[in-house]
Amino acid sequence: MPDIAAEKQLKVLSPGKIGGLELRNRIIRSGCFEGMCPGGFPSDPLLEHHREAAAGGAAMTTVSYCSVSFDGRGFDSEMWMREEIVPELRRLTDAVHLEGAAASIQLGHCGYFSSKSVIGRRPLGASRKFCTFRYAFAQEMTEEEITRVTEDFGKAATLAIKAGFDAVEIHAGHGYLLSQFLSPYTNRRQDRYGGSLENRMRFPASVIKHVRETVGADFPILIKMNLRDGFKGGLELDEAIEVAKRYEAEGASALIPSGGFTAKTPFYMMRGRIPLKEWIHGPKSLLEKVGLLLFGSILVQTYPFEELFFMEDSLKVREAVSIPLVLIGGICSIDNMEKAMQEGFDFVQIGRALIRDPDLVRRIERGDWQESQCDHCNRCVAEMENGGVWCVSKVKGQYKG
Repeated sequence: MPDIAAEKQLKVLSPGKIGGLELRNRIIRSGCFEGMCPGGFPSDPLLEHHREAAAGGAAMTTVSYCSVSFDGRGFDSEMWMREEIVPELRRLTDAVHLEGAAASIQLGHCGYFSSKSVIGRRPLGASRKFCTFRYAFAQEMTEEEITRVTEDFGKAATLAIKAGFDAVEIHAGHGYLLSQFLSPYTNRRQDRYGGSLENRMRFPASVIKHVRETVGADFPILIKMNLRDGFKGGLELDEAIEVAKRYEAEGASALIPSGGFTAKTPFYMMRGRIPLKEWIHGPKSLLEKVGLLLFGSILVQTYPFEELFFMEDSLKVREAVSIPLVLIGGICSIDNMEKAMQEGFDFVQIGRALIRDPDLVRRIERGDWQESQCDHCNRCVAEMENGGVWCVSKVKGQYKG
């Protein structure tokens, strides 16, 4: 079999750099919520999940959705950053490093998407708003709470470095807390954090600035951000471009343009089949199960899958900023990875395709494969609430987790 990488000299397989971090290629395993942290603690399956991605050739693997605060958790199986889990996270980063890859951790806060049954209180949000996913109203954050969560992001980043992570990814998209402040849909505040885009940017921008001041000038800070919320009345592309400029000014090392709102348009960010049956059978409350059974097909909109579905909008951001840009959006073939490079993107992030085929990068390097076998059924997403994300399309008996 010919060496495809050598023959074509593929840019996506060449080294790249984010901040002070050099990566062996330009393919990053994206943050896809694993659901492998029972009680908020890292587990052996979580370690193996990311070691496998590293062994498969990804330049960096992203440990997904670690809440910076206890009250920012949406699931019992969602990690939250504190001193006592640092040793277990160090085991994970050591395992990833032994495979020659870097490790990043995604830091965020669910805001009004947080689960009252997990955090023991009413969820916080930009404004008092009903969350259709949780069937609950959020409590509008006070300025003291905004300051506290800002500081929590800085503390979490410090602990991430102590745990051996090479980068942090701040989740400012998908309808989580920072995104809730940016979106006109969820931010109805009348103070300096609401109204104009400048005001709505104030909290997320201050988080990025604080984390940059905390970690120093060269440590990589990636920001996942929304291009569009995916519905009328939400954040749109013109404002997102201004947000991207502000993030660059506040010290972001790279941007990951995405889209969708977890509590309203969850499959805008993934596209493809909605695994409603599997979703309903997950460990939800009776009210949530009944709601999904009766109204799921109406409330959860379907978006047809196509590769590179965020490229067109992301190119507008590419024109507006000079820092590295990471393209996501259903990328699963080497041709489209390379197309992203040709269009001016510096890296690609891949989620479902690397859940299906953790060794995809190695197979591409050897010339065995040109694309992933992922069929975008999205059943892996439903599994995150049922013991941990894995590809249910794989042959029965393979590693689950």
